Amino acid sequence: MPCNTLTVDNGKEFAAHIAITAELKAQVFFAHPHCPWERPTNENTNGLLRQFFPKYTSFLAVTQEHLDHDIYLLNNRPRKCLDWETPYQAFAEELLHLV
Repeated sequence: MPCNTLTVDNGKEFAAHIAITAELKAQVFFAHPHCPWERPTNENTNGLLRQFFPKYTSFLAVTQEHLDHDIYLLNNRPRKCLDWETPYQAFAEELLHLV
């Protein structure tokens, strides 16, 4: 999938941002610490995930089937940021435009 920009936090998982930028030919923007409004979709998704997995959930007790089911529910939930399409619908539409 084409990607023009990425907005990430300052975690060590993005230490290789230069390689990511080169590989994807996309700009990487770093959100400022304690500024969740700079990455609202991420924050909203975190809130949705918390409905299924409250803080301090031990993922050792979560089965793959449970996780797959919850991901299915999240990806079939309409989102305002997608004009009330589901993530699956939006992704499928993007794929059609690539063909």
